[in-house]
Amino acid sequence: MEKISVGILGATGMVGQRLIQLLENHPWFEVKCVAASPRSAGKSFQKAVEGRWAMNSEIPEAVGQLKVLDVEEDMRQIADNISLTFSALNMEKTKIREIENAYADMGVPVVSNNSAHRWTEDVPMIIPEINPHHLDLIPIQQKNRGWNNGFIVVKPNCSIQSYVPIIEALKEFGPDQVIVSTYQAISGAGKTLETCPEIIDNVIPFIKGEEEKSEREPLKIWGKISGGKIENAKDPVISSNCIRIPVSDGHLVAVNIRFKRKPTKNQIIESIRNFKNPIDGLGLPSAPDPFLVYFEENDRPQTRLDRMAGKGMSVSVGRLREDDVLDWKFVALSHNTIRGAAGGAILIAELLKAKGFIE
Repeated sequence: MEKISVGILGATGMVGQRLIQLLENHPWFEVKCVAASPRSAGKSFQKAVEGRWAMNSEIPEAVGQLKVLDVEEDMRQIADNISLTFSALNMEKTKIREIENAYADMGVPVVSNNSAHRWTEDVPMIIPEINPHHLDLIPIQQKNRGWNNGFIVVKPNCSIQSYVPIIEALKEFGPDQVIVSTYQAISGAGKTLETCPEIIDNVIPFIKGEEEKSEREPLKIWGKISGGKIENAKDPVISSNCIRIPVSDGHLVAVNIRFKRKPTKNQIIESIRNFKNPIDGLGLPSAPDPFLVYFEENDRPQTRLDRMAGKGMSVSVGRLREDDVLDWKFVALSHNTIRGAAGGAILIAELLKAKGFIE
């Protein structure tokens, strides 16, 4: 099968690097263009990331030799040589929207890791195992903008990946109040332990914008298409606390939850283990099996031990117990730069191909 040519916008950053790592030898996609800011443009990718390649594997040889293009100045050249682009840009949100719109206008489907378009009314925000039906918004978006083959799809914030899938598995019991406390890795800030000395022997109790995203974005994920846009869900009500901790990768979350119909412990476990995954059977290369991993042990999941479950694409959950204030509480974990960022974006792209949105 001839592979689909893809580009990566913001290829030199943390998420861009992870995309390159995960796309090496991908059965459907091949990286043909890497783009970044003028500071990196004109250099080979290998040279552009010299001294700041943060992955635990070597730079793929073919990508390392690619010339880094300017994400704006070389836009036409990039668009003419790819059939899909991943956006991992790190710049002002208005500028990101402008650039992503321009690529879509030139006929390029854009799968974005950025928050810039998450609240654009006709742009779907997708977790493939939860709301693949929101891709029905793409033809509406194209009609609204006068686009033919181009469109924009976004993935949600990394902070919600650990708990939203678990709540989704329990939707039949009517979750209506949720308190989440996330303990987030420094790679979520685009840093490593070596480049973030302020985190050593420390916990930082503030991550700008993260709590708002954690509380609001799930309601769009659970919303419905109405009047050519997503009508957000009204519940559950979510209150979040987002904290940066000194680990390299993996977002851990403690969840307290109340239900309209309180389930038993066995019902919760069975719902998690028997989660009906809407993308099962599509043969998506990055889809983990199982999607949700339940641990009986009291001390699991642990960040270092379990963040790579399902090659970093599974969501782990454990320490389930009754809560004297709400109904139940548990701990969950996901890999923030794989499931929560690059891997989640690749899975969306695979879903788009399987559904015929990418030729």
